[in-house]
Order: sequence, then C-alpha cells, then structure tokens
Amino acid sequence: MHRTPTSQSPIGIFDSGVGGLTVLKAMQKLLPSEQLLYFGDTARVPYGTKSQVTIRRYAEEDTRILLRHQPKMIIVACNTVSALALDVVEKTADPLPVLGVLEAGADLAVKITRNRRIGIIGTQATICSNAYARAITEASPDTEVFSTPCPLFVPLAEEGMLNNEATRLIAGEYLAPLLAEGIDTLVLGCTHYPILRTVIEKTAGPGVHIIDSAEAVAARAAAMLQNSAMEAARTEPPVPHLMVSDLPQKFSTLYRLFMNTSIPDVELVEV
Repeated sequence: MHRTPTSQSPIGIFDSGVGGLTVLKAMQKLLPSEQLLYFGDTARVPYGTKSQVTIRRYAEEDTRILLRHQPKMIIVACNTVSALALDVVEKTADPLPVLGVLEAGADLAVKITRNRRIGIIGTQATICSNAYARAITEASPDTEVFSTPCPLFVPLAEEGMLNNEATRLIAGEYLAPLLAEGIDTLVLGCTHYPILRTVIEKTAGPGVHIIDSAEAVAARAAAMLQNSAMEAARTEPPVPHLMVSDLPQKFSTLYRLFMNTSIPDVELVEV
C-alpha cells in the first residue's frame, strides 16, 4: 500500500514531452528545496492532436508512473490534459492534491488584463475544449476571450528551433488575428510555448502582457504547500529525477538547451 506522503516526499510533474520543463524550471526557482520528479511522455507527444478518449487514457497512465514514486502532490504540466482529463488525474491520484496549469493561467490572466481582452494560444485539443474561455469568463464575465490553435509550436519547441526565421514567420501568422482584436494579455496555453517565449514576445509587441501558465502553477503549488505545512526542508537543492518514454538522448539535449544546466540522468520508462 502507498505510504502517507511527508513534507520530504517528491512533487510529481508530467507532460506530453519537453514542454513541462517550463514548469520544472519555475518550480526550481520558487521552491528550491523540493525534490521534483518529472515524466515526459516523449513516445506519444504531441497530445494536442489526439482524441479526448486517448488523452484521458494517457493521463491515467502518466499519473500511475508518477505514483510509483509516492509523491505528495501531482502537477499536470500539460494544458491539453488540464483541459480534457484533469478529473482522471484527480481520481487516479486521490487523495493527493492535483494542480493543473490551465486554471492557474486563467486566474492570472484575469488579474493582469486591463482592457478585458485576453488572447489564448494552445494546441488544437485545448482550444477546441474551450476550457480557458470558460474558466476566464467564469472568473470575469465581462472579459472577452479570443483563442487560436498553434499546432506547429509544439514540434518547433521539441526540435529546439527557439529563435529562427521559420519560428518567427509562423508566430506572426498565428498571432495576427489575436493582435487585430486588440488583446492586452496573451496566455501561453501550452507548456511548450514558453520555450519559444522570445519569439512570441517579440511578435506580440510591448503592449501585450504574456501569461506563462508554468509560472502561475508554480506560485499556486508554493501557496498550497505553505498552507498545508508540507514544504520540504533541505539545505541543498536536490537534483530532479527525470523520466521519459522515448529518446532520452534527445531529451537530454533539449534539457541542456532550455534549462541552461548540465543534465541529471534520464530514466527510460515504458508506457
């Protein structure tokens, strides 16, 4: 049987691929004493083009992989799963607390916008679910939400094409309709997108506030741990435990590129 988690138990984070590293990075910055477990389902990335049935099955399997390591909390670092399968993760992980990036990002966007015109970019599945628009209008009924899917951003991030001509052209194409609506806040509704933040920020221009749902969920995790007195006490920041379902070498390369640090060992797990 699973042991009851203690404050020293790890925090589990999962995503479809490398995108959730944006959450890992935000968590390390905000909660340096926490032991972080990360699972990237690199064998089955991207999730955003799959059906809801498939996404829900993957969400359960990913959660079970993290549960083997007896975490004290699970963070769904995938907006597609947050939009379409958060209930599956909650049920599988029960009674552990589960946080999704989507709700945290939506809440922060409502706090930040001044003209009540918010843009959302995400995968096809996240945008079609309308989950961001629902969460935002629930929190602020007079806010207008404009959404557009950006399916090519995930492969660009996964290939490490962070700041080249192709990425700039695609970003210009994707963001043009949102900018034409006069948005003042743009939610990066996929954890892969902050990897391309430089290009997105440049394209959106200085008048648009970028909401990184990875930073938002890390802030929410910190508050939750504090409230439940479950913060870890360590003097040295622990090395994260990284797991992937395919191509550990490629993951290592992208980890170095994005995290700007040498890589701990990456464990290959079967899904």
